[in-house]
Amino acid sequence: MPLLKDAMPLMKEPPLQAPLPWVLPSLFAAFNVVLLVFFSGLFFAFPCRWLAQNGEWAFPIITGLLFVLTFFSLISLNFSDPGILHRGSDDQGPMMVHVVWVNHRAFRLQWCRKCCFYRPPRTYHCPWCNICVEDFDHHCKWVNNCIGYRNFRLFMLLVLSLCLYSGAMLVTCLIYLVHTTHLPFSIDKAITILVAVPATGFLVPLFLLLLIQALSVSAAERSHEGKCSYLHGYNPFDGGCASNWYLTMCAPLGPKYMAKAIWLQRVLGHDWVPLQNLHSPTCPFAPSSPNLPGPSPQPQTLNLYKPSKGVPGSGEASALQELHASPMLPLLQEAPR
Repeated sequence: MPLLKDAMPLMKEPPLQAPLPWVLPSLFAAFNVVLLVFFSGLFFAFPCRWLAQNGEWAFPIITGLLFVLTFFSLISLNFSDPGILHRGSDDQGPMMVHVVWVNHRAFRLQWCRKCCFYRPPRTYHCPWCNICVEDFDHHCKWVNNCIGYRNFRLFMLLVLSLCLYSGAMLVTCLIYLVHTTHLPFSIDKAITILVAVPATGFLVPLFLLLLIQALSVSAAERSHEGKCSYLHGYNPFDGGCASNWYLTMCAPLGPKYMAKAIWLQRVLGHDWVPLQNLHSPTCPFAPSSPNLPGPSPQPQTLNLYKPSKGVPGSGEASALQELHASPMLPLLQEAPR
């Protein structure tokens, strides 16, 4: 059956882990900010100062603007919301199976045991931050924050600005060394070389990272998903290169999800199937489970939701949240635990 073959979880369920300590990652992120300010201070105090005193004002102005952009994007990314989904109620459990269609491909929503709700497609629970993030890409240890639906464009801006700033620093240092070849070796030259070495070391990996991320956006892929072998060569989230870039970088983000309890728990009864009925023909792809004590609810018909194109940045969780309006709690009370 097509449904049996295509109804697959978008991501594997990660094993439960205790939240990792946050002190060291936070200190590492703060150290990166201090490192950027420290090397930038040396850069503007020595080679840029000499060039400005000798009439070369273009280099300090351009590198100064790039530093402001880089520093702003770095601080903003540190404190940004990656697309955190609100936690559900602890007294609820995975009593239902929810299947959604994404461009003619069915996916069964995974139940998050930490956040107690059904994760939308491309949502992942980060073990470092202990949160579920929509359109999760990866956890960036450099800023100690997840990269997801709401801050992916900030991450791209940071990588781009770091590439431009590192390149501008390297060019400025080389021009200074060329202009001062007739002068004896001094502290200014030593500081310039000290700044140029890390600028060169970061430029190559940053450029490769920018290239990889650009290719991923063009193909509507996420770093966490790897090669997407579960999609059998077909990516239902791919809406074309131009559409992927627009939805990732330019489309409105919509409201945040942290204001109220998550709307994914607000579903219509006929869209869900209790665990007792998973062996019935209404849900042929799910495994059967042992009968629970107490009265068994009436079998429910599984209705499959067909959202619009779910390419990266489309806010799949938002579309699912707006789908249903009635609470799930009365249905759960029919099947006591």
